[in-house]
Amino acid sequence: MSPDSIKGAALAVLLLTACGPSPPPAPSVAEHLQSVEQWSAGRIAELRQPDGWLSLVGLYWLRPGINGFGSDAANPLVYPAAYVPPQIGDFVLESDSVRFIAAKGVVVTHDGAPITSAVMKYAGESPTLLRSGSLEWLIIRRGDRLAVRARDTLSAVRTGFGGIDRYPVSIDWRFAARFSAHEPADTIEVPNVLGTVNHTASPGTVAFEYAGKKYNLRLWKDSDDPVNFFTAFADRTNGGATYGGGRFLWVDAPDADGWTVVDFNRAYNPPCVFTEYATCPLPPRENRLPFAVDAGEKMFGVGH
Repeated sequence: MSPDSIKGAALAVLLLTACGPSPPPAPSVAEHLQSVEQWSAGRIAELRQPDGWLSLVGLYWLRPGINGFGSDAANPLVYPAAYVPPQIGDFVLESDSVRFIAAKGVVVTHDGAPITSAVMKYAGESPTLLRSGSLEWLIIRRGDRLAVRARDTLSAVRTGFGGIDRYPVSIDWRFAARFSAHEPADTIEVPNVLGTVNHTASPGTVAFEYAGKKYNLRLWKDSDDPVNFFTAFADRTNGGATYGGGRFLWVDAPDADGWTVVDFNRAYNPPCVFTEYATCPLPPRENRLPFAVDAGEKMFGVGH
C-alpha cells in the first residue's frame, strides 16, 4: 500500500468512527487476498453449474393461445440447435395459466418422471421445471408478462467458458463501511435492461470513504440471501474495462455496532454480460460513483 493510500485509509477510519465505535480490524494483505481468491473460485464454479447463467439460451415471451416450441422455424418459440427436436411441445397460455403439452414421441420430464402435459407454476419459490435432453425450462413473470426461460447444458457459452478477467486484488479497494437502516424501509427506483423500473424496498444505506470523501450505496434484498444485502453500482470504468450496465456487489449484514465492509474486489458482472436472455437490474441513480473502481471483474466477451 502506498503512503498516500495509508493516509487516505487512516482518514477514512477517522471520519467514519467520529460518531461511534471503531470498525473491526482489517485482515492482513495475505488474508484478504486468500479470501477474495476463494470467493472468485466459488463464483466461477457457480457459473459453470448446469443451471448457471452460462446455460441460459432463451427468453420467450408468451402470447395468449398456443405457442409452439422447438427447432423448427415455423414455431413461435424457436431454439435452433441441431440436436433439438423440430417440435418439443406447446405452451398454452390462458389468462394467467400456462400449460405445457409435450409433442408426440418427445420425452419431457418433471422431477425425473415423464409427463405428457403439466400446468406450469411460476409464483413462489418452486416454479415448475421441465426437461428434455440437454434443455430445461420454466415460466417467469416480468411485470404483467409471462415468458419461458430456457437453459441448455450444451450451450456454447458454457462449454467454452474459460473464466473472467479481473483487476489485481488490492486491499486498497476494501473499505470499512457504516450501515444506516431506513426506518421504515425506503423505496428506490431500480431500472432494468427491459426499460422498465421496479420500485424496490431499500432497508438501508452503507457509507464509506474514498480519497477523503464520503460516498453512499443504497442496498436492497435479493431472494438468494435473506440476511446480507445486494446492490448494483456504476463507476467510471463502465463501457470500457467493465460492463456498461454496471456491476453487482454483496454487502454483509452489519455487526452489532453497525459496521460492515464494502469490498470492490468482489464486484462482479451481471448475468446480462453472458447472455442476452437475462433481465438484469441496473444501478439506481443514487449508486453512480464519480470515480473509476479499478477492482473486481472486468468485461466478459462482448456483453449484451
